[in-house]
Amino acid sequence: MAQDTSTRTRTRSQQLFARAEQSLVEGVNSPSRGAAVYSRGPILLERGRGSHVWDADGNEYVDFMMSFGALIQGHAHPTLVRTVSDAMAEGSHFAAATSAEVDAAERFRRMVPSAEVVRFTNTGSEATMLALRLARAHTGRRKFLKFEGHYHGWYDAYLLNAHSHPPEQLGSPENPARIPDSAGIPPSTFEDVVLAPWNDVAAIERMLQQHGNELAAVITEPIMANMGCILPRDGYLQRLSELTRDCGALLILDEVVTGFRYAAGGCQEYYGIQPDLSTFGKALGAGFPVGAVAGPRSILERMRWGENMVLHYGTFNGHRLTMKVVAANLDLLASEGAYPKLHAVGNAAIAGLREVFRRRGVEAIVQGFGPMFQIYFTKRDAIHDYRDYCKHVDTNLYSRFVHRLLDQGIYMTPSNGLHWIISTAHTEADVQTLVNAADRSCVGLS
Repeated sequence: MAQDTSTRTRTRSQQLFARAEQSLVEGVNSPSRGAAVYSRGPILLERGRGSHVWDADGNEYVDFMMSFGALIQGHAHPTLVRTVSDAMAEGSHFAAATSAEVDAAERFRRMVPSAEVVRFTNTGSEATMLALRLARAHTGRRKFLKFEGHYHGWYDAYLLNAHSHPPEQLGSPENPARIPDSAGIPPSTFEDVVLAPWNDVAAIERMLQQHGNELAAVITEPIMANMGCILPRDGYLQRLSELTRDCGALLILDEVVTGFRYAAGGCQEYYGIQPDLSTFGKALGAGFPVGAVAGPRSILERMRWGENMVLHYGTFNGHRLTMKVVAANLDLLASEGAYPKLHAVGNAAIAGLREVFRRRGVEAIVQGFGPMFQIYFTKRDAIHDYRDYCKHVDTNLYSRFVHRLLDQGIYMTPSNGLHWIISTAHTEADVQTLVNAADRSCVGLS
């Protein structure tokens, strides 16, 4: 029987947040968890176990954020706790190569189809930065193509049209308006960026016919994860791979969000595509900060020391403690039951939510499958791209809906641009708790 996890007070969270504002900008270290997102102020979490978390006031929640997708094994998985404890007792990090990074790299290569070799970084943003530098060095070209609505980290050149804007500001699909996502970036930074609509074969054929011989790379998420969860149309990724190969640009598959989530080898395994380079983060580290770039030796060997090398330093690259966790996490994911469970539990949650909206007469869709999905309040049957999201999704209604869920013990961000995450720790009881809370939250929702 699903438990009643209704919350009662956030007094302690509010007190701690007031203190935080005295020392931290907006009281947080990333705006995605600040007061701009949570209308009553952020909930300060103190501990977690499995699929549940507890806040500073002692309220219990079923966690469907899972550290923005990083906690593929849930909170405080016993194997990972033991791994960290044992590794710390021997020293967390050395100014030297270690066997831990060898173990992690070997497991990584066994799981990711395109990984002849791998280089570990500290974050997904670092990984995508490195991938672009490698692509430019390998091709001798400067420009790259990115898609509207795709987020590849906070590197200057990627911060173009990565967040939603009013439809009238977007320009035409043939000539998208170029909207920087941050102040402090010189306009010249974007001179080497070609911007294109995503999920449209005709559009990318046109763009690559026009710019293909100038491009070092085309970078894409396999599933668009910065506007919730937008799936590629049938054959789109495969056609994109063909087109980049034909024009001599490298295809960079950004699997920072999707890697190790949908299959052992990520979306490239699930969809059967072979990128030139791919980047990883989040689920790779099971809660520890890590990123990775993987691909053929012929490209990554450009980092080998010598003249015209691609420079990639980093004190914490291949951090011993993190590598121990990565190896243990990948062993857990390689077990037979991990991915069937992730898909079964996620699909049950999706089916349950769809039934609630149907029965309650709420105009909403649940898009995605298995371990990641998103709810869109819309009259559309599907959201296919950035422009669909900006034009047809009621993000304010979504925020009100999630704030109701928070009051009933479902931990989720009110930001419609993120996504619901299933971990190996989630259960059928968690799904029923979510469905019951969603049913109650639909009453009078408008």
